[in-house]
Amino acid sequence: MADMTSKALDGGWGWAIVVASFLAQLLAYGSPQSVGVLYPEWLHAFQEGKGVTAWVGSLVAGVGLIASPICSACVDNFGARPVTIFSGVMVAGGLMLSAFAPSVHFLIFSYGIVVGLGCGLVYAATLTITCQYFDKRRGLALGIVTTGTSVGAFIYATAQNELIVLYGLDGCLLIIGALALNLMACAGFMRPLNMPGYYLKQKAALERDTEEQLFEKPQLDDLKIGNGSTTSAQEKSLMAKELLIAIDGKDSAIQVEKRSSLLARLGIMKVIKKKKQAYSKYMHSMYEILQNQAMVAFCIAVFLFSLGAFPPVLFIEDVAQSQGLIEEVSVIPLVSIGAIATCVGKLVLGIMVDIRWINSIYLYAFTMFAGGAVLLLIPITKSYIGLQILCAVLGFFSGNWSITSYITTKIVGLDRLTQAHGIVMFFGGFGIMLGPPVVGWFFDWTQSYDMAFYFSGSSVLLGALVLSVLTLPCWKTKPSENDRPDVQYTSNCNKVASVA
Repeated sequence: MADMTSKALDGGWGWAIVVASFLAQLLAYGSPQSVGVLYPEWLHAFQEGKGVTAWVGSLVAGVGLIASPICSACVDNFGARPVTIFSGVMVAGGLMLSAFAPSVHFLIFSYGIVVGLGCGLVYAATLTITCQYFDKRRGLALGIVTTGTSVGAFIYATAQNELIVLYGLDGCLLIIGALALNLMACAGFMRPLNMPGYYLKQKAALERDTEEQLFEKPQLDDLKIGNGSTTSAQEKSLMAKELLIAIDGKDSAIQVEKRSSLLARLGIMKVIKKKKQAYSKYMHSMYEILQNQAMVAFCIAVFLFSLGAFPPVLFIEDVAQSQGLIEEVSVIPLVSIGAIATCVGKLVLGIMVDIRWINSIYLYAFTMFAGGAVLLLIPITKSYIGLQILCAVLGFFSGNWSITSYITTKIVGLDRLTQAHGIVMFFGGFGIMLGPPVVGWFFDWTQSYDMAFYFSGSSVLLGALVLSVLTLPCWKTKPSENDRPDVQYTSNCNKVASVA
């Protein structure tokens, strides 16, 4: 099996996996990443406050991140193909249900939670299967796959805008949902190299059931002697002897059953003790990770950046319309410009972080300073061209999301990557979920986006300041075992699934 796996790596069918995974991320994340085009339509259709309506876009982006451990566990147990098929049903079903949403609260469930969880499953499945098929070229393969979200946002922003003009909001969501069903076709290419955990457990259970059938107890009901029997004394004596033998066998079977029951209890107690020890060890490891000052600073920075930098994705089209800069969404929406810039930013920042003399933590802090400055400039921009330029710059620096795993590995080391990155993703998802509703509430309170974007820009700048100060060399921090991590940190597919 190892020979077959090694032959399959870095080529051949692996490139089909890359194409299928790229398309899967494009189809799943296309609509959620360009939800800013749908937001003004929902405001007009339901006449709800901007804060309440913003929960739709924030949940669809944040739920998948917060639920990433559950999504990773599903991929580990069932495999990438079944999970991708199920996620296709969730994403398509959520989008189609949203077309018939009677209120924003229903939309929060159908679009925010259902589609968000489906996207989280797709992300975990595509990264895991790509990791399994690539070794030396894994970084390139993962880079191609993850750009599917940005390309999808660029295409879907324009497509949804045109579909709304032609078929209305409901028709647009139905067509986008039907396109999402192609996720199941993408899943057909995800041929597993290793047997998923669920099938191994099923095989073990079948073997155990077969062994238990060999120790079935004999039934004594058929050996009972009736009172009205007309058999002879010799036959009765013979039947009595058989009955005594059967009773003796029954006693032995009871003793064996008691012993097996005792062993089963001991086995259960042993399993519970092992689980308790593993849980205690996991919690202790989490506690040690959070004792690292640089790690705490990075978590705070990611939270504040997500809190401030994500709302423009949702609100920027409504900002342009509310300020009278444009009457309706442009042919090339601002969301599309930001998505392409994010794609470029991911690639450029990924290349820069590999340069030895560049500190990845300070590079991330610089992207936060620049992003915060752009957010502060949005309220004072009075032209549509100015907004386009600011969207491009903010999108470029938002590509820093691609180097979070690199920075996490540098801070805590390779051995704790899975747990530490899960903590970082939780903080990021929490910030993404809170950001748009907070900005929407600011608008409902002041009837202007100015205070909202001043708050967002200040949050990002504060996060950059915290990260810069708490990671200065003057602080006594424990040196990491992996001072120079490279793409080898993705060698464990389970870690990649958790990172997803």
